[in-house]
Amino acid sequence: MGLKEKLGKQFVITTELGPTDGTDVQTTLSKAKEYIYLDGINIHDCPMARLRINSIALASIVQQETGIDTIPHFTCRDRSLLGSQADLLGAHALGIRFLLPTTGDPPHHGPFKSSPVYDLTTLEFIKLVKKFNQGRDANDQEFKGPTDFRVSATASPVAANMDAVYARVAKKIEAGADFFQTQPVYDAGKAIAFARRMREFQVPVILGMMPLKSLKMAEYMKNNVEGVEIPDEIIEKMKSGITGVEIACEFISQVYQEIDGIHIMALGDVRASNAIIEHTKSLIG
Repeated sequence: MGLKEKLGKQFVITTELGPTDGTDVQTTLSKAKEYIYLDGINIHDCPMARLRINSIALASIVQQETGIDTIPHFTCRDRSLLGSQADLLGAHALGIRFLLPTTGDPPHHGPFKSSPVYDLTTLEFIKLVKKFNQGRDANDQEFKGPTDFRVSATASPVAANMDAVYARVAKKIEAGADFFQTQPVYDAGKAIAFARRMREFQVPVILGMMPLKSLKMAEYMKNNVEGVEIPDEIIEKMKSGITGVEIACEFISQVYQEIDGIHIMALGDVRASNAIIEHTKSLIG
């Protein structure tokens, strides 16, 4: 059973691969094949405006070689309206059936004098995907062979203004988002409150988690990463020697019955991911 059939019906586990160095897809594939169990793999699209292999191409290769559904990210930063439509057709022809539209980090974050495009916002892109699923292009002209994409969207379970978050969620669903993969969250109480509120929208929610590699990482994220809250309790646990993986497993034990799945962002750490996956599987059966 694939990700499409499981979403909203069974607990799902997704992750994202670490960066591919140039065209070295074999190293990426070797890592992907080390995961003990996954329902989906997200593929980044030049994050932080740094050069990476095309997300659609890599997603197709990983999917073909592993048999796991892939979810390539699709940045509006780099694509014109025409280019976006051409890439949608190409992605579908390559067997891609999931997409995650993003705005994309501005080019000034990266090393290149690249010009941003932004012909489409993420909401406009989601609407375009839904048109393509009906066999119509941006001008409502019909084309042969409609696409069959499912759109993932992002949301933050923790923010200063959660009303604004839910308003944005509603707009994404109205545009056509099919499910959500969230930013990482470390507070079980806030995660559960978010999941229960999201039930009103009647779409699957895959909760994001990023296992903390060290106390230094935890303190940095707490003080510097916008949209991520690290509770003092977590900091104290790490000071006492409890690992980020152990904290992640404890968190899952507290929230798994409230959510539709987890999205592990372990920065390519397969061993940590597999430990979390093994624990999760022991809970869900």
